[in-house]
Amino acid sequence: MKMTSAYANKLANQLNDEKNYWREKERSSQTYTASLDEEPVIPDYDYRQVADEIGKIDWKICRIKHAINQANVVNTIDLDGETLTIDMVLVRMAQLNNRRDVLDSMRKRLPKTRTGSMHLRSSTPEYTYLNYDLDQVKADYDKVCDSIMKLQIALDRYNQTVEFEVDID
Repeated sequence: MKMTSAYANKLANQLNDEKNYWREKERSSQTYTASLDEEPVIPDYDYRQVADEIGKIDWKICRIKHAINQANVVNTIDLDGETLTIDMVLVRMAQLNNRRDVLDSMRKRLPKTRTGSMHLRSSTPEYTYLNYDLDQVKADYDKVCDSIMKLQIALDRYNQTVEFEVDID
């Protein structure tokens, strides 16, 4: 069956929802409580059926995720004259997101902040100063954000348009 990465991920999520249904059915039906002087109300539960259903769903999810991973290793995106596999794009986006977080924290700092005195007897205030060029950090932050946006747009386009084979049966 041919599908896009976006569809395959949605299908995997749908299957996870179905598996959660069976897990909840199992959790709520595997035991019952009854008084000695009453007729027990035994929930409709067949262990073998539930275990088999969960196993089938897990196998389908495994095959879908494998197909996505294979497609991510084989398919490429051309970005600014460079060819990247999808798995490289995903790794690069994670790296850039981490860097953006660091730069975001750095760009929000004041050039000079009062930190107090290290010695209780001293009345001389102490200050913390930035040891970097704030304008350079702000410029790098903007570049990283721009790179993330370009990668995300290219990845979105790939996820919505490139089809690959998924064998879930």
